[in-house]
Parts: sequence; structure tokens; C-alpha cells
Amino acid sequence: MATASGGKDRTGEAVRRRIAVTIGDAAGIGPEIVLRALADGAGDTAKPIIIGDIEFLRREADKFGIDIRLENYDKETGPGGEAFHVFSAVTLPGSLTYGVESEAAGKAAGDCIVAAVDLWKAGEVDAISTAPISKRSLRMGGHDYPGHTEFLAALTGTSKFAMSFFADRLRVVLVSTHLPLRDAIEAVTPERLEDLIRFTSEQLERLLGRPVKIAVAGINPHASENGMFGTEEAERITPAIERCRDVHGIEVSGPYSPDTIFLRGYRGEFDAVIACYHDQATIAVKSLSFGTAVNVTLGLPLIRTSVDHGTAFDIAGQGVADASSMAEAIRLGGKLAEKRKASAHAE
Repeated sequence: MATASGGKDRTGEAVRRRIAVTIGDAAGIGPEIVLRALADGAGDTAKPIIIGDIEFLRREADKFGIDIRLENYDKETGPGGEAFHVFSAVTLPGSLTYGVESEAAGKAAGDCIVAAVDLWKAGEVDAISTAPISKRSLRMGGHDYPGHTEFLAALTGTSKFAMSFFADRLRVVLVSTHLPLRDAIEAVTPERLEDLIRFTSEQLERLLGRPVKIAVAGINPHASENGMFGTEEAERITPAIERCRDVHGIEVSGPYSPDTIFLRGYRGEFDAVIACYHDQATIAVKSLSFGTAVNVTLGLPLIRTSVDHGTAFDIAGQGVADASSMAEAIRLGGKLAEKRKASAHAE
């Protein structure tokens, strides 16, 4: 049976931070991968509090044969010991159908996100790790946001934020998220890119505790090959890089050919790669590290990590979901929360 006990630092003292783990869309694989990840030891770098419906989760654990002990969250004792605590923020209907978008599942998914942020505001958790949601179900349930990133930004009053992915040594930060490709290319302006490079440098230095080296991907094939295949690099990207390097003192270079720069980042040549649009980033990340990459929202006042995949409605309820990315998200959330706490104490 999995327990909620875990790692210690070199002195033997527990350093794990509390992390709220939302179950995502209950009609997808979210509840299964949360339970499976924790049962397999993902709580070793954090003290998890599952945000969901304890009775629903107990039924899911029994159905999938996951050996895990669940108890209702107790604010006084907090998570720990031999059971994982569940903060029952919602009551899910027994009639919920796997693989089907619904108002009930969307509302519950959104309500769990709200509850997790409320726990953070109350000082009861240090980070949030989220299982996948259905954007359509979320909207059906009355939470009108295009995704987790924008939802969490609104809940925390954050106006400046960015989506990023951590995949071992590869870290990718996105200029834009869910936009049509035509609009995403237009969104790459010198001003916006300069702002993002500066923001990325600041946020990653805070998270990693050291100076960082940043690369910027081009938009066109071979980053336009000196203007042969487009003008966006010369007109929009290079000016931003030069200002960040010459005026702000940031170690940034590019634009690089998009078909190789992510592999170079994966091999450790750079601390982060700026991607010009959503799929430029996610195709690279998922090809190189699917199942182990973690979505990290930069700019929030809290640490937020998530999986690198969706709800997988096609396999929901079958007990075959891979919990690797969920496990990595929980572990990384705990590590980043501890780093942030350590940095705050050092200051």
C-alpha cells in the first residue's frame, strides 16, 4: 500500500512542501493518473493534498486496483502519515460517463482548481499540480477560460504570465498559447518578444537559482536563411534579441533554425528555448520527452505544474493510463516550491 511519507534532506529533516493535486476532468484519465502516480511514490518530494471527491476517488482506486489509502483532509494535522489526504471540494455524480464531455465534469474540474488556489491563498499549500481538463467541458460547466494557464492567472490576479515546459534539461517558453497559427505568427512582435525574453530570464533565474542562457527559435524554415525564406526573423526577432543582449545584459542568442534548436536545448546547450508558437514548442517537447515533460506556468505567485498531455478520453476508464507525466509534475512541483522557499529565506 502506498503511503504519504517521503524524502528528507541531508540532515534528516523533512523538507517536502504541501502541494494541492487537482484531479482534472473526472470523465478523463485525471483521477486515475493522480491515484496511480501517488501510489507509485510521486509524493516523495511533496506532501500532496488531492483536490476532488473522496468517495469517487475511492471507487476509482478500487476499480483500477490501485493500492492507496485515502482520508479526508484535516487542516490541523495536514497531509502525512500512511494516508493521502483528500480535500473534497466537489461531489461527482455516479452517472458520469467516461470519455464524454459534460457540464458536471467541467464544473467539478473548475471548482477543484478554485479550491486549490483558495488553499494556497490560505497558506495551506505551497504549490499546485493539475491533472488534465477538457476546455470544452470547462466552458460547459460555467468556467469560461481557454485553459488552466488563463484560469489560474485570473484567480491569482496575475496579468503577466507564460506557458513553459520542463523536459529534463530542455525548457521551452511560449510566445503565445492557443491561437490560430496565422494569429500566432502575427503575435511575434519585437516588443512582445523582448518582454518575454526578459521575463523568462527573470523567472528561470528565480526558479533555478542561477543565471540562465536563452536561445530563440526562428519562425521560418532555417530561421529564414538570411532572408531567403521570409523577413520575420530580421524584422521581429533579431531586434528583440539584440536589445535584450546589449541593453539588458541577458545571455540570449538566435534566431536559430526551429528544426534543430530544441534538440540542442535538450542536450543542455541552453537553459531555455523561446518558441514562437504553441505547436512549435509542443511537437518538440512531446517528441523528445512525452510522458516525462511537465507544464510549468511562469509568472504566477504560486508554483504550478501540470502534465504534458490531455484528458485521453479514448482510454478513460480502462485502467491503462500512463501516470509518468503526472508523477513528474508532482515531483517537480515539490522541488520548485522548496527552491522558492529556500530563495525567499536567503533574501
